[in-house]
Amino acid sequence: MLAAFAAAWFIHLLAAMSPGPATLMTARTGMTEGLRAGVPLSVGIAVGALTWAAAALSGLALLFELAPALLATLKIGGALYLIWVAVQMWRDADRPFEIGTAPQAPRSAGSAFRRGLFVQYANPKAALFFSAVFVGTIPPDAPGWAIALMLVAIFVNELVWNLIVARVFSFERARSGYISLKSVIDRSFGGLLGALGLKLAAF
Repeated sequence: MLAAFAAAWFIHLLAAMSPGPATLMTARTGMTEGLRAGVPLSVGIAVGALTWAAAALSGLALLFELAPALLATLKIGGALYLIWVAVQMWRDADRPFEIGTAPQAPRSAGSAFRRGLFVQYANPKAALFFSAVFVGTIPPDAPGWAIALMLVAIFVNELVWNLIVARVFSFERARSGYISLKSVIDRSFGGLLGALGLKLAAF
């Protein structure tokens, strides 16, 4: 059981650390709004991952297989949200960045949390990923405490990784680099996020 748990934990950790919408959003939030907004954003991302993992355990992945139109609808909705955020980034790329003790007035904790949650919810394929991880690593007769521990590990993986990203990109050196290259960085982040949204819709 310990080996299965370690395998599932490690697979998910690699997935959490891979570049994607959540990591992009966390990095940009750290640069533009600092750790104050990065913390609730990271919590929202972690709660979103926990939700998809719990949904996979509840059979949502099987429902997607039986009703592919449902998955397609959720994918299109998630893709549109990511593209909308990308368009906002691109549109505001030339807006002057106000230099001060903080990168800019951070959004409220609730707003940051919701953004992290929605970015994670924008990818319903996460339920399929978690289903594959659980089926491939966790024995079907695993006790309830082991499943609960796995869900806690998923939450911690997402939270800690995104907190690290938010902290690294909130350092003054990162902010200074962002200020000097704001237009380029915003358009790059917006383009990548939009591309990920299109990829989500297409596959």
